[in-house]
Amino acid sequence: MSRQERKNMIEFIEKVKGIDKTELMYMTDADIEHIYDTTYYYFEEIAE
Repeated sequence: MSRQERKNMIEFIEKVKGIDKTELMYMTDADIEHIYDTTYYYFEEIAE
């Protein structure tokens, strides 16, 4: 994952889930991707 992708994912997670950026900074790319995928799926379900 590129730095820009990671940054965008972290910003989305911060806004939607309210997790602090400092907590997310120390997670692996796989952790960020997992949280992003589950958050995005949940957000998408609510939006419909």
